Parts: sequence; C-alpha cells; structure tokens
Amino acid sequence: MTAVRSALVVTNRRSGAGRGHDSAAAAVGRLSERGVEVTEIRAPSAAESVRLVRDSLSDPGNRPDAVVCVGGDGLINVVLAAVAGTGVPLGIVPSGTGNDLARALDVPTDDPAAATDLVLAGRTRVVDLGRIEATGAEPMWFATVTGTGFDARVTLRANAMRRPKGPSRYSLAALAELASGLAVPYRIELTGLAPGALDNPARDTAIETEAVMVAVGNSRTYGGGMLICPDAEMDDGFLDVTVVGKVSRWEMLKLLPALSAGKRIDHPATRRYRTRQVRLTAEGAPATADGEPAGVLPAVLRAAPGALTVLAR
Repeated sequence: MTAVRSALVVTNRRSGAGRGHDSAAAAVGRLSERGVEVTEIRAPSAAESVRLVRDSLSDPGNRPDAVVCVGGDGLINVVLAAVAGTGVPLGIVPSGTGNDLARALDVPTDDPAAATDLVLAGRTRVVDLGRIEATGAEPMWFATVTGTGFDARVTLRANAMRRPKGPSRYSLAALAELASGLAVPYRIELTGLAPGALDNPARDTAIETEAVMVAVGNSRTYGGGMLICPDAEMDDGFLDVTVVGKVSRWEMLKLLPALSAGKRIDHPATRRYRTRQVRLTAEGAPATADGEPAGVLPAVLRAAPGALTVLAR
C-alpha cells in the first residue's frame, strides 16, 4: 500500500475519440477533491513527456507519490521510459482505443471515476515488463505485447486509419493486410526457457520456420482484447511467444473473427513458448510494442522481472 498525497498526471486529452479530455477532467477533479496535490503534464510530444516525468522523479524534494496516465496503451508505453525501475507506482485511467494493460490489471476501462478510485486506494502490485532492442529504433519497454510480421503490419495500418473508432479498426486493417504476402522465413532463438511450459523444448534452441507472425507477450492481449498469448502472466519473470506458422489466406480469414472476439486460438499451425529471452530474425518484418512502432527485425526481446509497480486491485 502507498498513501497517494501527490500525483503527476500525464494526459492525452485527444485519446479515445474525445474520451481523453473527459477522462482527464474527471481524474484530475476526483484526485483534487480528495486532497491530492496534482501536477498535470500535457506535453506536445512523447520525448517532452518523458523528459518532464524524469525531471519530476529525479527531484527528491518534489517526487510524486504516483504517476497517473490518463490515455491509452500508447501513452503508457511512452511513460514507461521514465517510470520503469524507479519504484514509483503507475496508476491508469484508461481512455484509449485498446486499453489492454488496464484490462490485464483489472482496471475499469469505461469508468474514469472508478479507475481513479483505484489510484486513491493506494494498493500496489509489482509486475514484469518486456524490453525490445530492434533494428532502426531505440530500445523500448513494453507492458503488453510486441507483435512482429502480419500483426505488426495490421497495427501500423490501424494506427494510420481515422475510422472506424474502437477495436473494429484492427479487424478492418487485418482484412486489408490479407491482400499482401503472409508467411515469411523466421529464425527464433529461445534462451532461458521455462522448464515444461507450453510447447517448450527441453533446452535452449533455435527454430527456423515460415510464420505469418510471431507475438511476444508480457500480458495476454493486444488490439483491444485479442487473446494472442492466452497463458501469459505479468509476474512470472518470463515472456510468452506465440508463433503462427504458415497458413493460407482462407485459414487466416477464419482465424481473425475468433481472435478479434478474444477467443483462444489453438490452430495446428500455432506454437507457444515461454522464455526469458528471444531473438527474432525475419527480413524486413516490422515490430510494434504496446501498439507503437518499435523498428524492424532482427530484434532481441528480454523479460524484465519486477520492473514496474502499478496501482491496481
């Protein structure tokens, strides 16, 4: 437990098709009403947000009791660069499109007052993060899932679409991406495997296969509830790796509705592994972390046990 007397509130008032503004106003108002000293950050860029949060956390005399993100998974991903490893708890008031981290932590996604009350309750939980080092990008933390290949292309396309709003945007982006090539050659190098878990081999190994996509999860869902890593746990010290092997467009078309509906996918072409580190190589395949661009493969992804403290149930 932690007493939240001061909070640095990082907002994206444009998130969630206008929800961000209302959610930010509700959160700031509720915190202030309960006597919390609130400092709001509305920075014009991700880099400026990170700088301002870091400056605040590095000042012992003015260090807040909590950092609160009012926005979606993208804003949280930005703030992780400043908060990870500090021990300062992160609170979440969801107002984005996917809100997958909030879902994973059982934070209400449609009630900013209830989400703010979780911050005020001061109950903390320590969870893992993932770390990705990919070609063409700075190393990044991620809290939910890193997608590569088809799913990363879908995310990048969905991010560029203005309509429709909500998770259905990912479904339409996926249909559009089906028109391009699917499976590509992957090399998957697994290090630090969890003994006996999922489809894990007996020892560290390298797998060469054709795959439509490879997702690496610290939590279970992405894209607003798509259950891509259904067995992932946020506090086990491992990352779950889901490999969707070579399938036809027709098979992929049949898989998409179930994935979009948050159902578990147990297709014969799917393999799942649990590991502390994975190196992925696939020529030109993009990567996204928490829905944000993270470079292209090859990339190394590592579990970072206990890297984040959150305010949750």
